[in-house]
Amino acid sequence: MEYNLADIFECAVDRYPDREYLVADGIRRTYREMDERSNQLAHYLASQGIGKDDHVGIYAYNCVEWVETLWAVFKLRAVWININYRYVNDELAYLFRNADLKAMVYQRQFGPSIAQVKDALPDLQFSLCVDDGTDVENILDSADYASAIASQSNQRAFAPRSGDDKYMIYTGGTTGMPKGVVWRHEDVFFALGGGIDLVTGEAVKHPDEVIDRGAAYQACLMPLAPLMHGASQWAVMGSAFEGRKVVMFSQFDPQLAWRNVATEGVNVFFITGDAMARPMIEAYEQQKDSIDATSLFAVSSSAVVFSSSLKDQYLSHFPNLMILDSIGASETGGTGTLAVEKGKTGMKGGPTVKPGQGTVVLDMDTLLPLTPDSDKVGMVARAGYIPQGYYKDPKKTAETFIQANDGKRYAVPGDFAQYESDGTMTMLGRGSACINSGGEKIFPEEVESAVKSHPQVYDVTVIGVPDERWGSTVCAIIQSRGTVPELASIQSHCRQFIAGYKVPRKLFLVEKIERAPSGKPDYRWAKAVTDAAFASETTPE
Repeated sequence: MEYNLADIFECAVDRYPDREYLVADGIRRTYREMDERSNQLAHYLASQGIGKDDHVGIYAYNCVEWVETLWAVFKLRAVWININYRYVNDELAYLFRNADLKAMVYQRQFGPSIAQVKDALPDLQFSLCVDDGTDVENILDSADYASAIASQSNQRAFAPRSGDDKYMIYTGGTTGMPKGVVWRHEDVFFALGGGIDLVTGEAVKHPDEVIDRGAAYQACLMPLAPLMHGASQWAVMGSAFEGRKVVMFSQFDPQLAWRNVATEGVNVFFITGDAMARPMIEAYEQQKDSIDATSLFAVSSSAVVFSSSLKDQYLSHFPNLMILDSIGASETGGTGTLAVEKGKTGMKGGPTVKPGQGTVVLDMDTLLPLTPDSDKVGMVARAGYIPQGYYKDPKKTAETFIQANDGKRYAVPGDFAQYESDGTMTMLGRGSACINSGGEKIFPEEVESAVKSHPQVYDVTVIGVPDERWGSTVCAIIQSRGTVPELASIQSHCRQFIAGYKVPRKLFLVEKIERAPSGKPDYRWAKAVTDAAFASETTPE
């Protein structure tokens, strides 16, 4: 069997046909049912001309049809494209033009958004509309999803596939327009799909080894981020390879999530940092006497900082809980993970993790990996199982995927890091968000961690703003807990945790911090807030 994602999924289906695979807003699918419905969709797509390397967009909230579509497209050796439902017209038009979509599967409520930028879809041959319960008119004259697949065969009958088939994920574009990262199936299976054991660091010799892991026990996982985000995609796909059960929702609802922890027996839930961690633990505290969370043994966070104070809050309620900090990027896959122990939740800025296979801190001056005993700041880089590059962007590909002086090709997405004395690696922050103040590099994540531990702060985004003396200075945009904090109070609090030059010099208050659906900071929104505030010389409300 090839290291092809559809092949491995089908092998898992054959091993665990009657296990429950997916529970999405109360709709349930066993492994066999998911396979059969994906086969039906694949046959319909093929009848409309979709085949190897063709691009099929998925524009929907988390739903059963999202997962059916991803497997159906892979079965045809085609490529599905994740579409961010938060995008406005200009962003959608850019993505549509860049992605060369030949087909689209979308929820009815998004039809008007597609119609407004339809000129950006010159290659679109057809579309399927998923009924989402809304009364939005089908203005695109799309075929109905359920009707289209109903008459199709539920048997496989597909051509042989390859580990060279493509998987593509469009990045969130928090600081610029989205980019499509192109992976081979084999490479992404080892980078994200469980092909490398997280504990031993050893790669499997055959796909069956991954499937065998689920034989003794069916774990239940609950990814809380949108499926358009890579972390949730791989919770859903990686779980399938081990016969796990996945519980997910169309919207992030902490109260509903905790009820499902109890009713579905969730063992692990996946979050993207504080944006989900805080409302989750506060929702638990509101209903803890009525929630049976005894099945829960781990919380796994990735993509965004999971603050020390919040980890302590979780551990105060769940003393034996395993908290996993994981790091990675669309361009690298997982680059490191570490179980955070009680009493050791403190952080310099971002998480401290054990580097994964092929991961190093690269000295960008010498283009050589730093040794673990070095205290120099470098950039996280991964060699081995990495992407081919960015779709239709050779310039950016050359900048991110580099040939280093040790002879290896590395993916270097732009995250600064530093080794600790024990060989672990501490994330410092993304270079594109780094604030240069008087020649000093300041990473927003480190400042945010300090600010968030202030009792009057609910959420914060830190960015640099122009300063005549220092070039840039640190600005904190804060969502308070009700009582408005003073700048002096924030500064005094932060000086306990970070150097004085990193302490915020400006403070703006907003009703709500805007974030990407993944939980990542929305830096374009943050810049608009500060620009408007400086223009009016008043603090925004």
